[in-house]
Amino acid sequence: MLEARGISKRYGGVAALREAELVLRPGSAHALLGENGAGKSTLVKVIAGAVRPDAGVLRLDGEEVSFSSTADAAEHGVGIVSQELNLFPDLDILANLFPMREPRRGPFVDRAAMASRARPVLAELGLGVSLRQPLSSLDLGSRQLVEIAKALLCDPKVLILDEPTSALHQDSTEALMAALRVLRSRDVAVLFVTHILEEAMALCDEFTVLRDGEVVLAGRPRPEVTVTSLVRAMLGERYQGSAAAEAIGIDDEVKAALHASAAGNHSDGRLRVEGVSIRGRLQDVTFEARPGEILGLAGVAGSGPLSVLELLSGTRSPERGRVWLPHNRPLPRGQRQCIGAGVALVSGDRRRVGLMLDKPIWENVAEVRAFALAREGFLVRRRGLRQRAMAHMRQLGIRARSPDHRADALSGGNQQKVVFAKWLEAEPSVLLLDDPTRGVDVGTKAEMHRLIRSLAAARGVVILCSTDLDELARLCDRVLVFYQHRVCAELSGGQLSQPVILETMNTGCLGQAA
Repeated sequence: MLEARGISKRYGGVAALREAELVLRPGSAHALLGENGAGKSTLVKVIAGAVRPDAGVLRLDGEEVSFSSTADAAEHGVGIVSQELNLFPDLDILANLFPMREPRRGPFVDRAAMASRARPVLAELGLGVSLRQPLSSLDLGSRQLVEIAKALLCDPKVLILDEPTSALHQDSTEALMAALRVLRSRDVAVLFVTHILEEAMALCDEFTVLRDGEVVLAGRPRPEVTVTSLVRAMLGERYQGSAAAEAIGIDDEVKAALHASAAGNHSDGRLRVEGVSIRGRLQDVTFEARPGEILGLAGVAGSGPLSVLELLSGTRSPERGRVWLPHNRPLPRGQRQCIGAGVALVSGDRRRVGLMLDKPIWENVAEVRAFALAREGFLVRRRGLRQRAMAHMRQLGIRARSPDHRADALSGGNQQKVVFAKWLEAEPSVLLLDDPTRGVDVGTKAEMHRLIRSLAAARGVVILCSTDLDELARLCDRVLVFYQHRVCAELSGGQLSQPVILETMNTGCLGQAA
């Protein structure tokens, strides 16, 4: 059906793909797996017509093809559903299903014909909504199903699903799986790109794994693979990862200080989550985070870790259960109230939620303490705020001429340090970290890791949620692994390795790599 042979692509001096091979067969679901940066997205973009390769060929039904755009690929029968939704919130669902290709009756759009074609596809996906309903009224999971339905309405020969279940609840995911089984029975070739290995094992017939731009496992049939073998292929030599304490790279004196702090009298400094449930997000979650340690949260998308951060930062309320902040204070309702109670959320998405990019460093640093919490009093003095920003610039090594330097002119690593400085200004007792080192270079990441360890050593509560499993293994004292909205394992000591975390979060059971 579709063959990709010898596909290579470079961006500057970086090889994103090196002679990658992939064969998609009619009626077969093929899993494309690999870590972040392995080359999956580049290969998908080449197949879908969004990127031209530097070398290699594509063949569709035995004929060599070269797509000039995603629209060109779609006309040849290659459809794609990306995790980045391409929908129009102000239009109704029916209009979103037929963008720029509405059937017509004379000069008029034939909405009756559109509805007749759309209803069975939505029914296959289990999406019971009115076609006249505005898209903006749907939750994110339902919007993603609309995106999938839009692709299916093009009757593709090849359907690429790039992380299609990342925003779906369990019941919606099962509906998608049922629909894809129908597609296979109709001889559609499905390419399934996912981080959720359990889903790939349940759905797919063949498996290809990329590592560092190269195919390391090519078209292996389902009976010949296991979750463990896929993890081993994805990680390569790093599969035999060492324990977290050995990999951190800090000396014995610092390790002893950290563990002594964590093991001390922390009855007043603990954060406690007791029996918390939020429908479709968390189920009877109980744990405690102790001062002096770094507690990690791991899990596939939608399994629970991000919902815990939303809960603790006040953006989502528990339906059952209680949360106690340090010194036995109940968690208040609302994000601003939680900030006032000493809870800080450092996001790795610095360009969207972390920074005011058009403002100088000093305004960004002062945003929470001076403006949101009003701790500088009624009269905010610019000179004092600039001096405080300068102190953070020296402490964190923020490279800029002055605190008047605009945030959008900084490098990514320095921008992320400004985000840290902003929340350190609020003097938090609970520090929540959401992928805090995303998109920064190795040197900056090491500096941030040292900062996070020092914050924990100062007896603050530090909770780290990261998609970088190596970061969790190296940095954390304990890692709670979530599976289907529950805590399925608590890892520490010798269990703290990337392979164990990856396998546990995909199976719900402690990884065999332990």
